[in-house]
Amino acid sequence: MDYVKFDDSKKFYYQHDENHGFTNTNHVTQHYHNLFEIYFMEKGSCDYFIDNKSYRVDEGDVVLIPEGVIHNTMYNTETHSRHLINCSGRFIPASVASFMPSIIYLYRNPHITDRIRDIFIKIEDEYKNGDAFSSDICRCYTHMLFFLLARNTNYYSEAGTGSIYIEEIIRNIQENFAGDISLSETAKRYSISPEHLSRTFKKETGFGFMEYVTIVRLRQAEYMLRHSGKTSISEIAYSCGFNDSNYFSQKFKKFHGFSPSKIKNQKRQKN
Repeated sequence: MDYVKFDDSKKFYYQHDENHGFTNTNHVTQHYHNLFEIYFMEKGSCDYFIDNKSYRVDEGDVVLIPEGVIHNTMYNTETHSRHLINCSGRFIPASVASFMPSIIYLYRNPHITDRIRDIFIKIEDEYKNGDAFSSDICRCYTHMLFFLLARNTNYYSEAGTGSIYIEEIIRNIQENFAGDISLSETAKRYSISPEHLSRTFKKETGFGFMEYVTIVRLRQAEYMLRHSGKTSISEIAYSCGFNDSNYFSQKFKKFHGFSPSKIKNQKRQKN
């Protein structure tokens, strides 16, 4: 795996990951973040859960995920090679903004796969180079990638492959995360067993049921911590569905790697 960081202020990270010769169905990447994600499946395939749908991603596909969207990759082939970029909005051309709704989340156009691959190779070479010009050059190549995708919108975007009722459950969690949500009550509402719901939810999203609920709550809590002014950490915890502020702080730190108070302190320093 090649992974080299620029200065955090640049907000551009590149990763090229390859696995050979073994089936890795349990290799899962699950997260949301405050950067745009660009994913190119150079070889192999995976199931990609994005927002409230599951997609089958095959060789040559590009996945585009706006910031803040919960997503999860589950690899299901013996060999895969993929390129991943996380970048801030400054790496996305302003003129492409109007095309974004038509090219996210899954972009499939085999006619330009070779050109897409060539741009990622150039970005990788420049990212590894890491000199004073590399950040700006990576930005130029990333712009070229977006222009290429926007110019060639005669793509095939595959519909979600998951169950309709799982999509409905996810939407309900996203809209009612602050309330009481349980596996048993949700299963009862859909006239299925909790065991069946748990298995199906995990299979289609890669997340455990309550694990997903917690991530949705943590995402909202992070947003509130950054934008809610003088609201206390305890108030934010309760408004996001956590009944214990200490438990919330523990889950938040485990998920993000830093405590809720760190965000609060950073905001005070800026003010």
